[in-house]
Amino acid sequence: MKGIPEFSRAAVLRQFKAPVCIEEVPIPRELEPGALLTKIETCSICGTDVHLWQGSLSLKVDLPVILGHEMVGRIVAMGPGADRDSVGQDLRVGDRVTWTHTSCGRCYFCTVAREPTLCQHSRMYMYTCMEVFPHLMGGFSEYGYVVPESGRVRVPDDVPNELASMASCAFRSVMNAFDVLEGVGTTDTVVIQGVGPLGLLATAVAKVAGARRVVAIGAPDARLALAGEFGADEALSLERTTHAERLERVRALTDGRGADIVMEFTGHPGAFAEGIDLARRGGRYLVVGQLGQGTTTIKPALIVSKNLRILGSFSGQAKAYWKALDFLSRHGSAIPFGRMITNRYRLDEANVALARMRDLQEIKPVLTLGG
Repeated sequence: MKGIPEFSRAAVLRQFKAPVCIEEVPIPRELEPGALLTKIETCSICGTDVHLWQGSLSLKVDLPVILGHEMVGRIVAMGPGADRDSVGQDLRVGDRVTWTHTSCGRCYFCTVAREPTLCQHSRMYMYTCMEVFPHLMGGFSEYGYVVPESGRVRVPDDVPNELASMASCAFRSVMNAFDVLEGVGTTDTVVIQGVGPLGLLATAVAKVAGARRVVAIGAPDARLALAGEFGADEALSLERTTHAERLERVRALTDGRGADIVMEFTGHPGAFAEGIDLARRGGRYLVVGQLGQGTTTIKPALIVSKNLRILGSFSGQAKAYWKALDFLSRHGSAIPFGRMITNRYRLDEANVALARMRDLQEIKPVLTLGG
């Protein structure tokens, strides 16, 4: 392929908790039918990247891997039959795209259950060994390979790289969660547990969806203030209130009932028991942030006596990516999404960025790789 180098510089993790190393990874010289080769321009950093780096995820990881899975790339080469994205938009060299983990389309979960995010044969970016073809299966890299089975969505011209990359994980997870929730009503009080990237984005979506009241719970104060800019009507500090005080306040806002909908985006197992308490009888509790190996203690009787619906939401397919990009395009002038981007780093600074994310010194840092 003319003008494309033999190797891509990439941040490779060979041992959990060890620093990533910048290595030269082979770039495939031929593309499979339906595949794309992209020049990655931006990769935002997710809390899941940190958990994988630290070896604390409950998902299988085939080391060594290229870290990063929230990337936006510009197409530099296309395999046969790759000229349309997953929602029917034309693609050509030079377009920017985001892309999904794969699903096989042939297993029980893809066909009967119609839950392709649960595919038994999925290949996941950042989790797949970089020593086997097609090598470029992570976002902390100059080039990225979009395998034929991956969904892909063209990025609207008015959505900047930093937000488009965030849409490819954090925001698509939020959009998938709202699909699982099956709607927010205009009389609903929604409690958002967590004011990290997912919680902030969920706050905005809940408000735009028409929720009567959105209550954000989290810390530190700077993030709570940002939640207000994203649409939260009330913000409760984890650092200055007790569980009992938060429960009392939510009930006071709802005539003693509790929240109609509680959405968990914290990743802290202890948040689960509080979420069950905060939900009203007959309410919905949606859990998104729990991908670690931690455990917690709950009272199952509360689920029964309250007649609660407990819902889990994992990842998201091309529909969720498209919805996230569309939301950014439609509401980018009214909601300060750019305030979530706290720092920009070069590829060589990946270890610094990861450490700062681990230490909660960042909301959403990005690696800038070109463009």
